[in-house]
Amino acid sequence: MVSIRRATTADAATVHALMSELAGHQGQPSAVAVSAGRMRELLARPEIGYLLAERDGRAIGYVSWLVRVSMWSGEDYLALDDLFVSDGERGRKTGERLMHAVAEAADGKVIRWEVAAANVAAQRFYQRIGATLVSKVICRWQVE
Repeated sequence: MVSIRRATTADAATVHALMSELAGHQGQPSAVAVSAGRMRELLARPEIGYLLAERDGRAIGYVSWLVRVSMWSGEDYLALDDLFVSDGERGRKTGERLMHAVAEAADGKVIRWEVAAANVAAQRFYQRIGATLVSKVICRWQVE
């Protein structure tokens, strides 16, 4: 049976391992630069949410978000950062359960997130659970 619970600072190494697994799945194994120690600090912050899915005490997936504010509405919303389910666990409704758990945590707030245009399977999943897909172009700017 799968259980879902809020991650704590004690879960930092597990969180880091799952994030690294996601990065590898996306072909970006070196993209995770955060350390487990820094992850422990981040998990203590009140605006960061992180839920773990576990089967028999072993972490098999997660969903993470940040609480942000919309300047247009003045309302808080949840900015979904990642949704990930380990390879052997996909297709067993774990992702759906994680999304419903984050919806419960949102307590009526809007949940927003990004999905790569090429990730058609994820787009189908999100539409299946009732999400509306809105096209935007994402800009990044890093001045050194």
